[in-house]
Amino acid sequence: MATATRNEEYYKALLEKRTEYEGVFYVGVKTTGVFCRPTCPARKPKFENCEFFDNAQQALLASYRPCQRCRPLSHPNHVSDIVRMLVEAVEENPEKRWKEEDFKKLSVDESTARRQFKKRFGMTFVEYARSRRMGLAMKNIRSGQTVLDAQLSTGYESSSGFRDAFSRIMGAAPSLLEDGKVLKASWIDTRLGPMMAIGDDEAVYLLEFVDRRGLEREVERLRQKTKSAIIPGTTGPIRSIEQELTQYFDGTRSQFTTPLHLLGSPFQKSVWEQLMKIPPGETRSYAEIAVSLGKPTAYRAVAQANGANQLALVIPCHRVINSSGDLGGYGGGLIRKNWLLQHEKSFISE
Repeated sequence: MATATRNEEYYKALLEKRTEYEGVFYVGVKTTGVFCRPTCPARKPKFENCEFFDNAQQALLASYRPCQRCRPLSHPNHVSDIVRMLVEAVEENPEKRWKEEDFKKLSVDESTARRQFKKRFGMTFVEYARSRRMGLAMKNIRSGQTVLDAQLSTGYESSSGFRDAFSRIMGAAPSLLEDGKVLKASWIDTRLGPMMAIGDDEAVYLLEFVDRRGLEREVERLRQKTKSAIIPGTTGPIRSIEQELTQYFDGTRSQFTTPLHLLGSPFQKSVWEQLMKIPPGETRSYAEIAVSLGKPTAYRAVAQANGANQLALVIPCHRVINSSGDLGGYGGGLIRKNWLLQHEKSFISE
C-alpha cells in the first residue's frame, strides 16, 4: 500500500474511531506533540498535522509523548481503578446484593460504575454482580443444594424473583439447569483490541474479538448448543490462552497448545483441522483447502466453514485467502487480517 493511500485510510479510521485499527497504527499530532491510538476520544487534528506510525516505539523515537486521554502505552481497554476495585469487592463477597450506600462506602459514584462496567463488560455493575451471584447459585445447585437453598443463599426472598433473575441471566429456569453445564466468559486484552474467551475447566470453546459483528448471536448459539449457562469468570484454559496470546503478540510464540472444544459438523471440523496445519507466515486458498480434503469442488463449503470458526487466531482462519491472492473476508476485519499475516511472517524472517 502506498504511503499516501495508507495515511488517508488511517486518517479516516481515526475520524471514525475504528476499533479494528487498534494496534495497527498510532498517530502523532504535530501541533500538540502527543501521539494517540486510533480510538482516542480527543478532538481530531487536521490531516496535515498528523504523522502515522506502525508502533508506539516509532512515535516515541519521533519525540512524541503519550496522550493522557487514550493512554497509547496501555491496552486499549485497560481496566480502570474503579472497575478493578469493584470486581475485587464482588470477589470478596460474591453473594452480596449491592445498594446505594455500598457505593458511598467505597467513595464510588454509582452512575460512573454503571458506565464503566457497561463499556468494559457490556453489562452494568449491578448486572455483573447479579451474574456472579447467579453463578454461585448454579454451582450450589449442581453440588446438590436445593433450588430453595440456592435462592436464599443469594439473597432472594421471593422464589419467583429468583427464578426470573436466574432465567434472564442463565437462559433457563434453575430447575431445568440442575444437571446443566456452566461456561465462564472472560475479557482478554490484546494488542489488536479486546477479545472474549469462553471455556470451562477442560477447554476453550470460543475466542473472538469483542467488536466482531454478530458476537452476541455467536455466544447465544454456543449457549444453546452446549445447553450451558454462561457467566463472568475465568478457568485454567482461559488463563492459558491469555498467556499464549500475550506470547503470540510479543512474537515469541507461533503455535497454541491450549485445549480446544470444537463445536461443528464433521465437515467443519475437518476444515478447521486443515487450517491448523497451515504454518505461520503462509496462506492457503479456499480451493486449496478443498483439494486437501479430497473435495475439490467444495470450496464454497470450505469458505462457510471458515466463517463459522469461533476460535480466532487459534484456528487460523486468517491464513485463508482468495485464489486471486486477495485477502478475502475476516470476521475480525481485513485490517486485522493483514496485520496478523504480516506479523506471522516475522516468525520466519527472524
